[in-house]
Amino acid sequence: METIVTRFAPSPTGYLHIGGLRTALFNYLYARANKGKFLLRIEDTDLARNSTDAKEAIIQAFEWVGMDYDGEVVYQSQRFPLYQQYIEQLLKEGKAYYCYMSKEELDLLREEQRKRGETPRYDNRYRDFQGTPPSGIQPVVRIKAPLSGEICFKDGVKGEMRINAKELDDFIIARSDGTPTYNFCVAIDDALMGVTDVIRGDDHLSNTPKQIIIYEALGFKVPRFFHVPMILNPQGHKLSKRDGAMSVMEYKEMGYLPEALLNFLVRLGWSHGDQEIFSKKEMLEFFNPNDLNSAPSAYNQEKLLWLNSHYIRELSNDSLNMLLSENFNVETPQEKVQEILYPEIKERSKTLVDFVEILKDCLQEPKRYDEKMQHKVSSEENIRLLGEFCAYIKALKKPIGTAQEAENEMATFADFHGIKAKVLFVPLRYALLGKSGGVGIAPLLACLDKEEIVKRIQAAIQTLKN
Repeated sequence: METIVTRFAPSPTGYLHIGGLRTALFNYLYARANKGKFLLRIEDTDLARNSTDAKEAIIQAFEWVGMDYDGEVVYQSQRFPLYQQYIEQLLKEGKAYYCYMSKEELDLLREEQRKRGETPRYDNRYRDFQGTPPSGIQPVVRIKAPLSGEICFKDGVKGEMRINAKELDDFIIARSDGTPTYNFCVAIDDALMGVTDVIRGDDHLSNTPKQIIIYEALGFKVPRFFHVPMILNPQGHKLSKRDGAMSVMEYKEMGYLPEALLNFLVRLGWSHGDQEIFSKKEMLEFFNPNDLNSAPSAYNQEKLLWLNSHYIRELSNDSLNMLLSENFNVETPQEKVQEILYPEIKERSKTLVDFVEILKDCLQEPKRYDEKMQHKVSSEENIRLLGEFCAYIKALKKPIGTAQEAENEMATFADFHGIKAKVLFVPLRYALLGKSGGVGIAPLLACLDKEEIVKRIQAAIQTLKN
């Protein structure tokens, strides 16, 4: 039985973005689900544009989302001698040739073709050249593409693909300085690494016929191809940074969980019935590249936030504390705070950044007070109520232990003063948090010691009197 071998092959000219991560995920799932191999190759032949930071960020992103790969990372920049061997082989076998056409000649040819309404292309003038090479020209190497017939392959997403040979010219496989071209390196590496299945964005679809020509010229087995439509923004245009096309590690900084990001990405172009939430185990169980969608997917920020909030609610307190400490330098609060406040904060948090902000709002006295709310509660009645509740808290013989005990104390206070408990909620929220919204007042009262409650109420009363 054939071992499935997939790969992810990014270029380190920029940081890994979510479109690239989705491609990597599809390849990873297919390999792992079939007990195959998932390989990582860094396509760094463009030495002028390569970034060491970008290379490291790709590895870092893989570690963050928990996607492992087999073997060592392959760097194309370390394989130039290997590519040269295969170029020499094709030249020796007469399947490639030196082309001495200057850039000026090529530009002139293309201009003439455009004037005639033709598609600009090389005219194969050096394909069977036997004469003396012109002096002063550093030749490129071109492969002999088929002159007739079709290049056919079955795409797992797009179906049967047929490209007329006349649409392709003898394309360059080595530049005048001897460096191999992108398509040549990709074909050599995929073949030598034993890649059986190539899942990639459909922006690579036009490269596939050229790579097949190289495979066949060298007698290599052609892999199966799956070209996935690109992720678009909600308006149907190319995804920009504003829409969410940020580097993967920026999502970490913004408080997203890797489980949420992977779940979000796997559903951009693939589905399993109506299911929306997938654990990694379920992704591995259900994923099949033959189920990839042929229509483009739209990036939906609200759905990502919904998934992220789901996975935040699923976190244990220990896991949450570790994330808050490592990523946001948050000190782990008391056990009581975790037990009472964490469930409340989870329900209100779409990201870990939200969680941190709400937690800080709860545990740190307000530095600012919402002006609208201040205007709303700045009545003599509310000032009196807060003062009396402050005195009531001071007089308590023991700390408030639970949210239920806090509810009971507020109810007792309200009964004594002949009011409904909810009358106290808005001014008390202003005193404890300085703004509307946030966690329930009862859980917050249960987590703050008496001195802190008194201090906040007294500070709030001063703002209302001024």
